[in-house]
Amino acid sequence: MIPNWPSERRRLVEQLRQRGIRDQRVLDAMATIPREEFVPADIRVCSYRDDALPIGYGQSISQPYMIALMAELLELRGAETVLEVGGGCGYHAAVLGALAARVISIELIPGLAREAQQNLQRTGLAGNITVICSDGSQGWPEAAPYEGISVPAAAPQIPDALLDQLADHGRLVIPVGGPPDQELRVIAKSGGVIHERVATFCRFVPLRGDRGWR
Repeated sequence: MIPNWPSERRRLVEQLRQRGIRDQRVLDAMATIPREEFVPADIRVCSYRDDALPIGYGQSISQPYMIALMAELLELRGAETVLEVGGGCGYHAAVLGALAARVISIELIPGLAREAQQNLQRTGLAGNITVICSDGSQGWPEAAPYEGISVPAAAPQIPDALLDQLADHGRLVIPVGGPPDQELRVIAKSGGVIHERVATFCRFVPLRGDRGWR
């Protein structure tokens, strides 16, 4: 039996509210973007569990709560250019695309980058999202500076390239640390000065690349 996907999304959004997500734009994005279209067919029934799910290549689609939290921490208002590092299957980029004017999504694994592009095109969500197969740990200077940078993969330390490409008054959200647990850090730049805080503890797949885990 095929689940009632709109009902599943409404249930998920209510869970997100109960867990403390308050940004209505984030909740609206989570309520409308079809997560089931970004999940492998054999586990699609699990799409709206508040869990990370495998998407192949040793990678996963992040837990919905963590996607919502990271988006909320960016404090997007709609006019921003956002960099996503570790694009995976495209779902996180779709959420960011509903919140910002432009999203550059970088994915290191060619197969996943192709799947992300296909998923975004099939769902009609590719309009303001550019998927690039590259080493996202070095950012993407061609479109910098970015008012928001989201990294849904854990880095051993914050890559200097991402700090350099962060716009003044921009925000970078990134998990830092090794397995099994990391800190989700929020970095804000103001007047060229970096301010950093820990939002919560978390668990992500490792960031791969020159400035990630080798």
